[in-house]
Amino acid sequence: MFQRPPAEVRHADELAALRADDDDPRPPGWKLSLRAARRFIVGDEQAGISRKFVGNVSLVERALVTLATNRGLMLVGEPGTAKSLLSELIAAAVSGSSALTVQGGAATTEDQIKYSWNYALLVSEGPSARSLVPAPMLRGMAEGRIVRFEEITRCPLEVQDCLLSLLSDRVITVPELHGPQGLVFARQGFNVIATANTRDRGVNEMSAALKRRFNFETVFPIADFETELDLVEAESATLLRQSGVEPPPRRDVLEVLVGTFRELRGTAAQGERMSTVMSTAEAVSVAHAVGVRAWFLRGEPGAAADVVACLAGTAAKDSPEDLARLRRFLEQEARRRPGPQWQALHEARHLLAD
Repeated sequence: MFQRPPAEVRHADELAALRADDDDPRPPGWKLSLRAARRFIVGDEQAGISRKFVGNVSLVERALVTLATNRGLMLVGEPGTAKSLLSELIAAAVSGSSALTVQGGAATTEDQIKYSWNYALLVSEGPSARSLVPAPMLRGMAEGRIVRFEEITRCPLEVQDCLLSLLSDRVITVPELHGPQGLVFARQGFNVIATANTRDRGVNEMSAALKRRFNFETVFPIADFETELDLVEAESATLLRQSGVEPPPRRDVLEVLVGTFRELRGTAAQGERMSTVMSTAEAVSVAHAVGVRAWFLRGEPGAAADVVACLAGTAAKDSPEDLARLRRFLEQEARRRPGPQWQALHEARHLLAD
């Protein structure tokens, strides 16, 4: 069993059902119409389509409309706001595959974006279509599919700017090849979804020229407590089943966990804001760890004490002050909250690792 199959595998039955019933007009090269793609992402209870992205439906609609044009889509926001998940879901709906992905970073090169060479064939035969090794961008253009570019602002500026002519002219030139083989034109259906964290601004800020090739959409944290709690419960339950943990997560324990995260990231008036991003994705990871810890060490569902024991690795990533903030929250705020799990959280504060 795979740890995390791609969206087109996890939701293959839903995609097949949507394609079979999709009579709406669709943009050239798309596997689904815009309305069917929207239903795949935000769900349709009557049709048995699950909700996969918890966010603004109008954001999803604008993203799909952008990709039906010749402008790329840039998803920006705080870490852990499901930008990558949204890009994966959109690519699976539009192209039937989310596999064409470039992971941005300091070591990313232009070869990893466009193409490289099989050097054994290159030496023996010279430049040829057979010795060319296509990277995600060349494959996306040749096959008419969506390409995902994760963490684009982590890449050096000169690497980012290799996208300029590609997004404008919709062609990749391979100077080593002559004639038609040296030009790869974008087929209908090709486009680019890039993601960038707002906390990375200033690392390798995009040039104005590259920004003009994209429409920007901001993905915000989940505003509603119950919605976030439901998401953490569903996602952590899935992860726990995959990890061999039998009991599902306790909702009352998750209420304390999600409430702590919301307080510490500053969504509540009395919260002490952390420099570490206390995102929904991090809350899911902690809930997963809580369930694993309790089941494999004691054979029980997770409790508030397990939450305390698993929080330090999340809270103390960026600043030593964050651990002190978390400790103050457990000592001063948790004991004021009503309910047995909040009191258990306060009483377990000594389990917080130094």
